[in-house]
Amino acid sequence: MFLAFFLLISGSVTGEPFAYQLALPGHTFEFPQDHRSHDDFRTEWWYFTGHLGSEDRRFGYELTFFRMGLRDKVSADNPSKWTVKDLYFGHFALTDIAQQRFHYFERRGRSGVGTAGIIQEPLKIWIGNWQMNGRFPADESSLKHEFVLRASGKDIEIELELVALKPPVIQGQDGVSQKSEGRGQASHYYSLTRLETKGKLVTSGKHLEVKGTSWMDHEYGSNQMSREQVGWDWFSLQFDDDTELMLYRMRRKDGRADLFSSGTFVKADGSKTHLGHKDFVIESTGEWVSPHSKGTYPSGWKLKVKSLELEISVKPVLKDQELITRESTQITYWEGAVSVDVKKKGKGIKGQGYVELTGYAGELGGKF
Repeated sequence: MFLAFFLLISGSVTGEPFAYQLALPGHTFEFPQDHRSHDDFRTEWWYFTGHLGSEDRRFGYELTFFRMGLRDKVSADNPSKWTVKDLYFGHFALTDIAQQRFHYFERRGRSGVGTAGIIQEPLKIWIGNWQMNGRFPADESSLKHEFVLRASGKDIEIELELVALKPPVIQGQDGVSQKSEGRGQASHYYSLTRLETKGKLVTSGKHLEVKGTSWMDHEYGSNQMSREQVGWDWFSLQFDDDTELMLYRMRRKDGRADLFSSGTFVKADGSKTHLGHKDFVIESTGEWVSPHSKGTYPSGWKLKVKSLELEISVKPVLKDQELITRESTQITYWEGAVSVDVKKKGKGIKGQGYVELTGYAGELGGKF
């Protein structure tokens, strides 16, 4: 969903600060323009997760690209291609459900020296040979949201084509997803909640043709969390009746859920219902202690959305899906594929999804 990597380099700009924009109410989204980068905001990420299958094997995957603005007043106006105005980070993870194995990899690069960057038209984001390419037709009246993803690590490689089956869902209200109290402590945030996915997966030398369903989040802002918040639990769930649910619970130092926790239910026709913090309940049903970070995470959940008559059981397909990203964002977090059982108005249906957990392995799991 939204990793707080923007906290890593707070105060790192040495010159007079560049006036990055804040995410404020009244923002109007336009597509395909808003799939591209928003360099006037300090932080931004393009986040893909999904479930893939090939014959009798199933996998979960995550691929995320982050941009971190480093501009000051001098560099912002410097036309030199060697000027470092942004840093880029990437995370790639694969969950092999049959073998109960989790693999993750990370990348970093910077603008100006060619190791990473963004081309706006046609859209391309890259860090080394990791890439996200956008494919949008010239006729915006028949806009299709299509992406090609490429990433690799030791003995693991993906090349996937994604086509959105629903239009973008604008998260939050009045163009902003508010994360804490205060002007601009928010992001502009939209999701593509159901993308038909197909492509190639290489694992341990075996080449597989895979297909499945993905979820995409894109967020940009400049200042989000308050000092009273320690992390969040985020859920992106896809149900077999072609509906989806996104929930996030911001957690405070005193253990309470923050009032700015919220969510969205997406109907089969793509229309949405906004959910405030009082509209849902999240209860953990177990825990997992990481042998790597020693952090203690919730593991298994019961979710209830009373107004929609939803009762949801969420279970990790593998308990150990923790990333310790010392070479990039320096954040430790749990990001994992989950299975879903739903009672919707008394009727049982299945589903799948992803869960992200931060702040359980130290303060935001990083070195802040």
